Amino acid sequence: MRILLGVTGGIAAYKAVLLLRLLREQGHAVRVIPTRAALEFVGVPTFEALSGEPVSTEVFDDVPGVQHVALGKGADLVIVAPATADFMARAVAGLADDLLTTTLLAARCPVVFAPAMHTEMWDHPATRANVTTLRERGVHVIEPASGRLTGVDTGPGRLPEPEDIAREALSLVQPSLVGRPLVEPVETPEPRDLAGRRVVISAGGTREPIDPVRFIGNRSSGRQGVALAQAAAARGADVTLVAANLAADVTDQVIAGPQPCSVVRVESTAELRDAVRAAGADADVIMMAAAVADFRPAATPDAKIKKVPGQGPAPIVLVENPDILAELAHERLRAGQVVVGFAAETGDESGSVLDHGRTKARRKGADLIAVNAVGAGRGFGTEGNEVTILDGTGDVVGQASGSKREVADALWDAVAKLLP
Repeated sequence: MRILLGVTGGIAAYKAVLLLRLLREQGHAVRVIPTRAALEFVGVPTFEALSGEPVSTEVFDDVPGVQHVALGKGADLVIVAPATADFMARAVAGLADDLLTTTLLAARCPVVFAPAMHTEMWDHPATRANVTTLRERGVHVIEPASGRLTGVDTGPGRLPEPEDIAREALSLVQPSLVGRPLVEPVETPEPRDLAGRRVVISAGGTREPIDPVRFIGNRSSGRQGVALAQAAAARGADVTLVAANLAADVTDQVIAGPQPCSVVRVESTAELRDAVRAAGADADVIMMAAAVADFRPAATPDAKIKKVPGQGPAPIVLVENPDILAELAHERLRAGQVVVGFAAETGDESGSVLDHGRTKARRKGADLIAVNAVGAGRGFGTEGNEVTILDGTGDVVGQASGSKREVADALWDAVAKLLP
């Protein structure tokens, strides 16, 4: 297949190199057409060496060949990755001031844009309108991923991984690829670096009763905690999973998992605290992945609170729950015990997700804190995750992204380094 790979001027341009190599390994002929700004991030020699074809940005190169028309007409697929906000605006306007924009106007094959920019730029009404226009014209615009951006920012706007871009783009011209991995996975043996270790992992969301019927809860599905348990068991650990509320499909995973682990069911934060302390008394590692409620109702009546017509609801007084992670980190139930926590955060006017994670890491005193951005469609309840791993001082010691099992293995890699 003849593929044109457009690359525009964003920091994510380095991923275009990986995408180029992946497409070439699949046997496709790929011609790279960068913008001038893209060459500030990746140079011509890199693109030429990996593609085996000349690279140009200008319409006045090879004038006799009229390449700005010939390239577009001869392509089976065009992928622009990354596609910046500026480039998408130029494409909507139909500008033709360099080789990539002129080629797009001449192309009659499927065209795919993979946007990459800061969240604020992606959410701007102008960008959203441009995306709508492009889609109405038949351009396939891939939704950006959510995760770490330039600097310390996180959020939607991250360029998807090259494998995901390639799979989605190629599926437009090769429907048989839909739902299939682009590259068949290679079986590799699980590490056994946790053999003989006892680990306790909390998972799911706690529920704090308001009355016998209602409760205060959260969006956690328990997927990440269960993935941590499965990964630890696969690496040889003796695992106890303290499970708060789990999604139905996640409960099935616990029951049907290939490696056995002990499961202790709990409901409230108080129950989770007691269960973790009991199971963790002789544990080498305690990993607190559960989404624990910070507050609970001060009083819980024995009967359901009734709605009285014309009368507003009685206020619910909340009291603070114990900070289980901080207790475990400062007390250490046994000598040499490694304690790991999670910080599910949202950025606000007082700081970014990472800022709040660093503050929490210093306050909690755990050996490691996995910081992840959460919100609607992010973190909780999703199949994938992305975390930044901090030590107890708030310094970044690692990052992990991908499926929740992949994130789990990355976390256990970090933990294994701390075990004597």
